[in-house]
Amino acid sequence: MKTFAYLAVVAVALSACGQQPSKGGAEKAAGPSASGRDQVWAAGSSTVFPFATRVAENVAKTTGGRPAKVESLGTGGGFKLFCGGSGAGFPDVANASRPIKKSEFEQCGANGVTDIVEIKIGYDGIVIANAKSGPTYNFKLDQVYRGVAAELPSPTGFAKNTYKNWKDVDASLPAQAILVYGPPPTSGTRDAFVELGLEKGARMIPTLDTLHGKDEEAFKARAHTIRGDGAWVDAGENDNAIVQTLTKTPNALGVFGYSFLENNMDTVKAATIDGVAPTFETISNGSYPVSRSLYIYVKKANIGVTPGLREFVNAFVSDAATGKGGYLQQRGLIPLAADAHAAQKEAATALTSMAAPAK
Repeated sequence: MKTFAYLAVVAVALSACGQQPSKGGAEKAAGPSASGRDQVWAAGSSTVFPFATRVAENVAKTTGGRPAKVESLGTGGGFKLFCGGSGAGFPDVANASRPIKKSEFEQCGANGVTDIVEIKIGYDGIVIANAKSGPTYNFKLDQVYRGVAAELPSPTGFAKNTYKNWKDVDASLPAQAILVYGPPPTSGTRDAFVELGLEKGARMIPTLDTLHGKDEEAFKARAHTIRGDGAWVDAGENDNAIVQTLTKTPNALGVFGYSFLENNMDTVKAATIDGVAPTFETISNGSYPVSRSLYIYVKKANIGVTPGLREFVNAFVSDAATGKGGYLQQRGLIPLAADAHAAQKEAATALTSMAAPAK
């Protein structure tokens, strides 16, 4: 009887702990379910993953708390989970290598995820690379498009892409079979490659540029559709895995973020795009054609509820992390200009909720 009485007292005590009123309005807004997790949870972009992991490690060292749980699911996968609902079963932070889409923002709202804080953390470039032992590539964007697009203009309209060799695409390119390992459709890296690379390349082709002027949706359907005949291989969300594949397959090309190039320059090299090599300078000044912004999205209601979330956000926008010369720059992040970085610090401090995106 004493044992049962003791267990009953423990059960009541535990129940009371779980139902204690939280401190502050933010905790009340998030509800008891959000306080059921004792660490920050961030999910999304494979490109942002190593940056978020490093921030999580630093915060844990300085606060003594548990490091944030960081998952690499791809930008689309991260937003899907982030927008799935509020509470402990859903991430506090979505890591993203592109802005949130209107449809994703609306899905968040439909599931009770409101007051989202958008924070830009820096820049990245999409590179096309191969093993250092392989040939040197100097691409123009229309050549990249002709190599990986599912269909190309023909005298009768559009026809299946039958190019087998880069030399067939253009005589200036190496005589190598077309084999490209790249990110899957759920990846923000894939989105950026398609929108910043393939769309621009497609518009350099007169037939497709004319189609863009007449019917933008039809143009995008052509420009965004990548070959499915084995010339392009969806290699998963892990960009490090693509790098490793290139070292074993010197005749192949890989598409991934600049940070992975910078951290593996001993084994891989990047192609130039329209005569510009991806470097810190060319990405930060926008002269490299396939550059993009990187973000984290934060549930404002979870600040003050999830232990360590405020510290995680503040650390991400700190001068030590994302400022010029910060430790994330050493990992390949291209920092924002000083004034833009200061603006993001202010947004993180004020927890300014974003407006709905236009598209």
